[in-house]
Amino acid sequence: MPWLVLALLTALCLAGYNFFIKLAADHVSAAAGAVILQLVAASLGGLWLVWLHLKGQPLEVTAKGAGLALLAGLGVGLAEILTFVVFSRGVPSSVGTPVIVGGSVLLTAVLGLVVLRETLSWSQALGLVSIVVGIALLARGH
Repeated sequence: MPWLVLALLTALCLAGYNFFIKLAADHVSAAAGAVILQLVAASLGGLWLVWLHLKGQPLEVTAKGAGLALLAGLGVGLAEILTFVVFSRGVPSSVGTPVIVGGSVLLTAVLGLVVLRETLSWSQALGLVSIVVGIALLARGH
């Protein structure tokens, strides 16, 4: 499957993630919602791992890879909790989600540029500037 199709499918999944957190935030505490979400996500990951193992696929794990995955898990766990908190304060999904996701994209790009020494074309840099402008406009109206 081409990477763009996979990326768009991932975007669809993230849209559901954000949308259902918004809906759940009025009906469950941030802590309980985050734990339920993380248990379901861990179960899916566990099933995938078992399926790959049963297929005989090698499942390489290095200490560095495990450590970086732990840091990613810390980031996503905190992001889930904070997303529940943001939406429990009445922020509309149409404002909160673009600020959270756009901010994440922007900060990840900056880390790529600074830490990984990646480069951007002018059009890509303009896209990042557009994210900054979009976040400013969304935050200003709420």
